[in-house]
Amino acid sequence: MFSRQVAEELRSFETPFYLYDISLLRQTLESAVSVAKKYGYVLHYAIKANYDPRILSVVRDYGLGVDCASGNEIRCALEAGFEPSGIVYAGVGKRDKEIRYAIERQIFAINCESLQELDLINSIAASLDKVQPIGLRINPDIDPKTNKCIDTGQADSKFGIPYEELVSSLDHVRSLKNVKITGMHLHIGSQIRELHVFEYLCEKVNSILAHLGSHGLDFEFIDVGGGLGVNYDFPENEPVPNFASVFAIINSHLKAGGRPVHFEFGRAIVAQCGELITSVLFNKTTATGRKLVIVDASMTELLRPALYGAYHNIENITSASDVKERYSVVGTACESTDVFDESVSLPKTSRGDLLSIKSSGAYGMSMASRYNLHDLPAAVYSDDIVR
Repeated sequence: MFSRQVAEELRSFETPFYLYDISLLRQTLESAVSVAKKYGYVLHYAIKANYDPRILSVVRDYGLGVDCASGNEIRCALEAGFEPSGIVYAGVGKRDKEIRYAIERQIFAINCESLQELDLINSIAASLDKVQPIGLRINPDIDPKTNKCIDTGQADSKFGIPYEELVSSLDHVRSLKNVKITGMHLHIGSQIRELHVFEYLCEKVNSILAHLGSHGLDFEFIDVGGGLGVNYDFPENEPVPNFASVFAIINSHLKAGGRPVHFEFGRAIVAQCGELITSVLFNKTTATGRKLVIVDASMTELLRPALYGAYHNIENITSASDVKERYSVVGTACESTDVFDESVSLPKTSRGDLLSIKSSGAYGMSMASRYNLHDLPAAVYSDDIVR
């Protein structure tokens, strides 16, 4: 909750903008890192969640590596001061030039998602006279109990190598001279709130490790991805995600055999530290009686609600009214899907009020576009304002 003083100070910034709570970001990183150290786990930050330079500088200070999904993300991580030895590169469709760039920069591993991709990496590495470390991304066929739009681990998903295909091709995999299979990578989805799903993941990893080991394929590290969800419904009740429970589950159920275990968190690190601040432009009532609040933000600043029906808590931070009304909060883009919430209870809301769209530090700015030639939103940091 904002104090009246802070809310009024926010009026000095042109809306819409992202407001980042740097103190909460540090608190979140401290929680993740301190518990990870207890088990010797290795953490990578999924830079696709948010690549704001200030946020990256804080993440780097806590010693995390980076999980990248494109060549430009690798470049961004390197320019932000992250070491190549802490960078992993995943993604179902890597361009030749991106693979070459990753090999040339000598990153920790390329997480390979198909056998055809493995052949290509081997060929490019050979042309560079290199041997590239590889993490094989295996599709574990696990239902992560999350939004189907961000489910990446079921059998029909585009992500990962089908296990049966890998087993039938082991002789070919071992014949490749310019790749070294160093790790196994699995990632089953995002925004996972039912933590017992991670138990299923561990059981599948244990089975795969044992079976592939019997075929003579071993791994130096295990990468179990990320996916830990955050509380979008009541963010103030859970500002820092439950890293301790996830790590305890992995420690109890994964038979890692002394291998380093890697994690790739994005949303869990940055979602709660960011919020989108937007101004009310107009009030409007439709012919059916629905009350609209039209704000100056839109799907161009925060795509998630329009893209896959994601929920974000919305707060009016400047209204002094004790009267609550139910509104549809909608944006300015010329799309009927440009709706932040169809029915939200807010204090009486009028032109000029500031609304805060919570938990938007992840996949907010990183998905922003200039559709309708909107300007990209600015960033404001908590230490830029008086608390």
